[in-house]
Amino acid sequence: MTYQRFEDLPVWQEAATLYDQTEALLENHTFKATSGFRDQLDRAALSVSNNIAEGFERGTTNELLAFIYIARGSAGEVRSMLALKLRRADKTGWPADLKSEISNLKSCAESCSRQLRGWADSLQNSEIKGQRHLNDRVRNEHDQKQRAAAFQKRLLGNLPANHPLRRQAEDKEREQSKI
Repeated sequence: MTYQRFEDLPVWQEAATLYDQTEALLENHTFKATSGFRDQLDRAALSVSNNIAEGFERGTTNELLAFIYIARGSAGEVRSMLALKLRRADKTGWPADLKSEISNLKSCAESCSRQLRGWADSLQNSEIKGQRHLNDRVRNEHDQKQRAAAFQKRLLGNLPANHPLRRQAEDKEREQSKI
């Protein structure tokens, strides 16, 4: 599926949820943190969605990848800060509902990281250099390769399961998925 707007990307939506949940935590009066910690957590959480958006709008795959990794780094920063607070909460006896809120927020940041990693992996293996580099010839070549690959997969799928060509293609697909 091709997305036309960054707001439609599932990972951007997850990053927006991360920011919403971070804001809720920061507004929770039982959450104790220095103003510097609060400011940094707020900036790191906001950075995830903003870097996804900026990379998406840049127009080249290389720039998008750079911003995906920056966003992933920010999600890691959020996770680190929350992990430190959870350690502190265990030592000082914070309420269970606050620990649960922090743990859920940390899980959301982990989800962002996983999605960003998957997106980056798929882009690194893409032959398309980005929207700025697309012209009719490149689009047609890409579409033709995709149609040919889908046709070949359908043909191989019609062969008996023990056919050598089908087994060879399945082995190759398994090898590529390990990379």
